[in-house]
Amino acid sequence: MPNRTAGIPWNLRLRNAVRRVDRRRLWIAGWLLAAAWAASFPLVSGLETHRVWGWCAAAGYGVAALAACGLPRPRARTLSLAAALTGAVALPFLYLVLTGRAQSEVGVIERSGDLMLHQVSPYLELPRSVTDYNPYLPGMAFFGLPAALAGDHGWALRLLTDARVWCAAAFLLCLAAGRRVLGGGPAAPTRTGPYGTAMTVLVASPVVALPLCVSGVDLPLAGLCCLGLALAARGRPATAGLVLAAACSLKWTAWPAIAVAAALLGSARGTRAALRCTGTALAGTLAVVLPGAVLSPGPMVQQVLAFPLGSGEVATPAGSPLPGHLLAGLGTAGWYAAVGLLVCGGVAVAASLVLRPPTGAVAAADRLAAGLCVAFLLAPAGRFGYLALPLVLVVWTRLAAGARRPVPPPAGSAPHGAPAVPSPRAGAAPVPAPLPVPAGGVR
Repeated sequence: MPNRTAGIPWNLRLRNAVRRVDRRRLWIAGWLLAAAWAASFPLVSGLETHRVWGWCAAAGYGVAALAACGLPRPRARTLSLAAALTGAVALPFLYLVLTGRAQSEVGVIERSGDLMLHQVSPYLELPRSVTDYNPYLPGMAFFGLPAALAGDHGWALRLLTDARVWCAAAFLLCLAAGRRVLGGGPAAPTRTGPYGTAMTVLVASPVVALPLCVSGVDLPLAGLCCLGLALAARGRPATAGLVLAAACSLKWTAWPAIAVAAALLGSARGTRAALRCTGTALAGTLAVVLPGAVLSPGPMVQQVLAFPLGSGEVATPAGSPLPGHLLAGLGTAGWYAAVGLLVCGGVAVAASLVLRPPTGAVAAADRLAAGLCVAFLLAPAGRFGYLALPLVLVVWTRLAAGARRPVPPPAGSAPHGAPAVPSPRAGAAPVPAPLPVPAGGVR
């Protein structure tokens, strides 16, 4: 067999070998860190769904780390990714769905779908326990409609009716559509970057795999925000407004995405495009939210606004030790201080959109992620899991924006439609470019 390294200087060979070793160590360290994180859930979490996911994911990540020891062989990377996906996503997802085990959010969504079928409004008039509260906007009930329509027909239909299945499908479809939007453009030769590998790592990581298996409630919100910003970056205000309307009808935490998309379109396409996107998003959101607000105004305010902010009659289970929650725990003054800081943070982010609007999809995703981080950190009630949304925004947008890169034309080639100029041979005189022909022909 021919020696592929023949003719390559020794210093380049050494540099390539060091890069391969560093890349292998990075893969191994990443999977081991994920395995340690997953293994902590059976020890510290009181939720059965978290413990099931933790055992399966820790085993999958451990096998992935062992397979990564064989890098840079192509099969080693494939086996590593397959092991992580199987242990962290496929096995726990199938087991939890088929056995009907889920976090309380899944039951809330499916009950909301049933209520929407019978009374249009997805909110109970007299909630008595935490699970009776629905902190989501009416659009989230659509993910519970399959289960409400099918009823209880055993485990065979759960793979088609479980709300987590539809949440995961919406998330993945939105990311696939967003990649096509950001990767599109004029017809030109392109080459595909490592988008597939990076996306597999993202889906198999605890950031996405855990919520996908146990609840999935925030995944469609993340996917719709990514797609909406991608459409705005490509100058499609009406379509971006419709997508953002779908996101804003799920949870009120998506509303800042409208301001970010409007600032992006205003700086790139003008005021008319920004107003078109904003008007479409607001009209679409009102069309979904308004019926529930008119039929159940009191329960909607109590469950969608007061309950998540920690001022409802029933305490919210979202109690991670974030700065806003710690301030609210000091009493009434601390709660008002947390809300005041939250408002100040929102004003600061809004001012940044006016003074320095984003100019691309990556910048817009970063600005939205910054605003969401401020909201989640300073809200009187929150969870660490909420931070997965800004993380997905930042990581996915960079992956999708760099997924397709133009291939440089070979030496001596000319643009489409222009006569080719041959490249000069070694030692030959350069060939001059042809002179332009004046209008009317040669005289």
